[in-house]
Amino acid sequence: MNFTQVDIVILIVYAIIILCVGFYKSKSTSGESKNSKDYFLAGKSLPWWAIGASLIAANISAEQFIGMSGSGFAIGLAIASYEFMAALTLILVGKYFLPIFIKKNIHTIPEFLEKRFNSKVKTVLAFFWIFLFVFVNLTSVLYLGGTALDTIIGSGDGSLVLNCVIILGLFSAAYSIWGGLSSVAWTDVIQVILLIIGGGITTFIALSELTPSGSVLDGFQYMFEKAPKKFNMILEKGDKGYIDLPGIAVLAGGMWIANLYYWGFNQYIIQRTLAAKSLQESQKGIAFAALIKMIIPLIVIIPGIVAFVLFKEDPGVAASFTSEEGVIMNDKAYPWLISQFIPTGLKGLILAALSAAIVSSLASMLNSTSTIFTLDVYKPLIDKNASEKRLIFVGRISGMIAIVIAIFVAPVLGSIDQAFQFIQEWTGLFSPGILAIFMLGLFWNKTSAKSAIIGALSSIPIALFFKVAPKGWSDLWIFPDLPFMHQMGLTFMLTVLIMFVFSYMHNNNNRDEKGIILTENLFKTQKAFNISAWIVVLLLILIYTTLW
Repeated sequence: MNFTQVDIVILIVYAIIILCVGFYKSKSTSGESKNSKDYFLAGKSLPWWAIGASLIAANISAEQFIGMSGSGFAIGLAIASYEFMAALTLILVGKYFLPIFIKKNIHTIPEFLEKRFNSKVKTVLAFFWIFLFVFVNLTSVLYLGGTALDTIIGSGDGSLVLNCVIILGLFSAAYSIWGGLSSVAWTDVIQVILLIIGGGITTFIALSELTPSGSVLDGFQYMFEKAPKKFNMILEKGDKGYIDLPGIAVLAGGMWIANLYYWGFNQYIIQRTLAAKSLQESQKGIAFAALIKMIIPLIVIIPGIVAFVLFKEDPGVAASFTSEEGVIMNDKAYPWLISQFIPTGLKGLILAALSAAIVSSLASMLNSTSTIFTLDVYKPLIDKNASEKRLIFVGRISGMIAIVIAIFVAPVLGSIDQAFQFIQEWTGLFSPGILAIFMLGLFWNKTSAKSAIIGALSSIPIALFFKVAPKGWSDLWIFPDLPFMHQMGLTFMLTVLIMFVFSYMHNNNNRDEKGIILTENLFKTQKAFNISAWIVVLLLILIYTTLW
């Protein structure tokens, strides 16, 4: 791809602005030294619009722009169920989870487990999350981001992947590790504006290239006529992608396991809601994020479908998506569109938008990794009397170690077909058990600490039981092609059953001493939140009834 001086200047300006804002927000506004609350929770001062923007920026990354666009190419708009149902999930999290979390005055998700159960449950899951963030989340975002940039600015042969991985990792670390959550959240406001504008431009130009008229509306109609099956929101058996999105399960099945875990109990997502000025401010922020979620498919999935239409019509395009071994590389859809259709002068802006998506997610993951290690591992297990200055120092060092490990591991991932689906599927090994622990811990006050540990330890073997046939048993295995969403649903239900039995035995059907007492007033929400919730629900009804 040819970059002009204008493109390069735009990239440089983007980098300078992000670094300047990040370092500026790292300063203490009071003139005093930062304490751990300032560093890890932005001093509990974030307004609703910053929370909403930061939630989206933390979520949207190479997984969406590259991986989900690739799934749009391969499967179609059905993959948008992750985004649409996430909007509804955010509403539920804001109404039913946040009031309890904020009432408990927690800094981290593992801390909630300590207050609800005990320190053993907290420690087990704290180590799990650190491992997941470093070896799955950070590495996958780095690798996908590096691959995307290699395709756009290089030859696409992988020669620049490692260099891009290093640059992305160090750039995100530069301001996030020094400034903490405040730097991450405020730079996220800029990054989410940039990624929406850049993504919107890519969609606009891609659609305009489909017809001689250059009209976006004509392009959309042409795309729908040429690939009508790509617009089925509910897949049926026999449809390509059914194994990943098995019919009604996206509305009333395993997708709820993935979404509730991710949006409700994932530290690098929920951390910015814990940094709000108040519960009401946090709920407004999460409702704002839900509304933005409804438009994300337009900028990350539609381009993938455009690429598919061109792929089917032009043998030359098809060759660009086919490897030497004859494998169709779905995840090349978004980078290929940028390289082919974005004019010079705008390429720098689009590349800055893609970089913003990658960097903002990396920064959020780094900050949350260091938060969990410092507050849930280092302070309680290594140095209970650590000073505020020491905690911030440990947070910075642990963040740097995490990004260095991730940079080394990322290139090992190699080529992944439909990376978004790959990440969802393997995260699905762990999410059902964690969700079961939290849901019972939040809403059933008889759940015991012992049952939580047993649930955490038993859920992974249960998930593997449904996923992997024992050696030599493949012909006898009864779940050879069970969609992973069904795997998650079954794992969740069995883990809940196990926890229910052990809780009943341990507490003799009495309330656990740390059980949460729920009241009607706890879940009351303001008018602005309720209006946003109804808008999301009505839009979802319209989308799924129209595109069923």
